[in-house]
Amino acid sequence: MTSIEKLKVRDALMQSIRAFFHSEGFVEVETPIRMRTPCMELHIDAEPSGDLWLRTSPELYHKKLLAEGAQKIFEIGKCFRQGECGDRHHPEYTMLEWYRAGGDYNVMLGDLQRLLAAVGRVTSPGGTSDDWKIFTIAEVYEEFAGWNPVENFDADRFDFDMVEKIEPNLPKDAPVILEDYPAECCALARLKPDNPKVAERWELYLGGIEIANAYSELTDPDEQRARFEKWGAQRKALGKIVYPIDEEFIRCLKKMPPSGGCALGIDRLLMAVTGATTLDDILPFRDLLSPVGEELNVPLRSLER
Repeated sequence: MTSIEKLKVRDALMQSIRAFFHSEGFVEVETPIRMRTPCMELHIDAEPSGDLWLRTSPELYHKKLLAEGAQKIFEIGKCFRQGECGDRHHPEYTMLEWYRAGGDYNVMLGDLQRLLAAVGRVTSPGGTSDDWKIFTIAEVYEEFAGWNPVENFDADRFDFDMVEKIEPNLPKDAPVILEDYPAECCALARLKPDNPKVAERWELYLGGIEIANAYSELTDPDEQRARFEKWGAQRKALGKIVYPIDEEFIRCLKKMPPSGGCALGIDRLLMAVTGATTLDDILPFRDLLSPVGEELNVPLRSLER
């Protein structure tokens, strides 16, 4: 496709997404792109911007809005992650995030299913499959990798097996949800009340591509601080920059209601609905946006929030 053709497909997708959320009573918001305190996560590195950082996600701002009384909000905007480049990764990408006060990850899954049905009617002549496949992380690891990371978590083995054994074996002809991740994998998700070894988190795969990531959001400020400090210590041990903790965000959690949130990669969704195999097929100006001297196809975990 030419750049104009790519932008027309993107425009149709954007219009369908905005129409869906407005029909559901959501308010579209805008939050800052440059920030003083990027969200602290182990494998996500923020891009410097003068004395500040480019956002890796609008998540912290959205939760501040929930604490101030917002009920249903969404945002579509650019996000940035340092060093991500490959067929399915790019350092500059478009993210959709939405949040519901009073929701949880099950409510967010209902939102997602209605959203994809609405988007599919616009972007895919045959629509999208409604035969959803839902598996727990424990189920897919026991079947395809022969162990249960919920009971005996090993971070390196978990990441390696996800890429080499789990993702290649997921169904490609239907939307797939992997849910109930090990507690160690979730920096900002609530743990299950009846099983604290598991976090209330799911990820969506379309055609074998990771598309979206949702949580029942953590609202305990003490637990959230402890997790940030843990990630900070691990980042320091790896020689990574340790970001300051956003104290305003920690304070806002005291007022934030139980909520659900989801982050969805627009560029990857475009790949899925158009049948593209690389970001090259759907990103306009891809060559201009790629970092000079960066080698493509670096395997990374990109959609973690």
